[in-house]
Amino acid sequence: MAEADFQHPEPQKDAAMANQPDENAEATPSATAAPPERKTRRLVVMISVPLLLVIAATAYWISLQGKVSTDNAYVKQDAVGVASEVAGKIVEVAVTENQTVKAGDLLFRVDPEPYMVKIQQTTAAIAEAQSNVTALQNDEALSGSEISGAREDIAFAQSRLARQQALWNRGFTTKADLDAASHAVAQAREELRGAEARAQEARAKLAHGAAVPGENAQVAAARAEREQAQLDLRRTTVTAPIAGRIAQADRLQNGQMAVTSLPMVTIISEASSYVEANFKETQLDDMRVGQPAEIELDAYPGLTLKGRVLSIGSGTGSEFSILPAQNATGNWVKVTQRVPVRIAITDKSPRRLIAGLSATVTVFTDKGTEKAN
Repeated sequence: MAEADFQHPEPQKDAAMANQPDENAEATPSATAAPPERKTRRLVVMISVPLLLVIAATAYWISLQGKVSTDNAYVKQDAVGVASEVAGKIVEVAVTENQTVKAGDLLFRVDPEPYMVKIQQTTAAIAEAQSNVTALQNDEALSGSEISGAREDIAFAQSRLARQQALWNRGFTTKADLDAASHAVAQAREELRGAEARAQEARAKLAHGAAVPGENAQVAAARAEREQAQLDLRRTTVTAPIAGRIAQADRLQNGQMAVTSLPMVTIISEASSYVEANFKETQLDDMRVGQPAEIELDAYPGLTLKGRVLSIGSGTGSEFSILPAQNATGNWVKVTQRVPVRIAITDKSPRRLIAGLSATVTVFTDKGTEKAN
């Protein structure tokens, strides 16, 4: 009975499996359909990617039309080198590096004592010239007394000569006495000419020239020397010719000798900022003065300033270099030259502009130009 009641489990398992749907049988058609779909997707990708690249390249090329750009650009500012107009020791320094100054502010002062002494010397020279004029006015040559005396001597010598001539005619005198009387007349006449010459010289020294009417020439010369000394004294105080920021002030030290025409300090005018952009010569065909521009500074990301083309250089950078390129050689290689273009900044920058900052400039060549001044 035990053997009769025992049922083997495997036939039941096989029957259950027979009743379940055959998954492999359904998957077979899908497996055969997958390769065409993958091929279609692959074909779409192969076509769309190059097409997108062409579209992107075309859009980029179109975006570049009507404008030219360069990153070879730098901020420039006018700078004035201030030198002392008189030589001397610096006794006072009123500014420091990077300090802002206004026009007329004191920069430094040169020792004024030597120039004060010079004024005293020139004042004494004026007094001396004035005393010389007074002496000339009282000179006998100018008073005419010498001329009158010379004329009296001539009259006396002529009368004596006449007497000697009469005696000679009668034979009562010698030849020596006659010659002596004749010589006395000639000598008296020479003295008269000398007296007249001295009087003329005295009048010339007292004359008033047309350049300085009403004043003696010697006195005028002495006054001019004193005015020069006073000017030199005023020049010992050196002030700022323009408003700006102090740079290169390392030579401004108390006790340092100021040399005439040697710059002692530099003032950079921040109000005169502009950009000098070095464009390739191949970018200048459509560029004109007055065209609008945009300026981006490397120091201030996100800051864009408006500008316009102020001028286009009259020569390439290599043309004005210290050693210009010599192309008349056998190993000459053509290199694209760059031309400096000045870009005026029309916007007021919210950030401080520093000379030498790197910039990127874009000029819009498809927009109207303004009339250049």
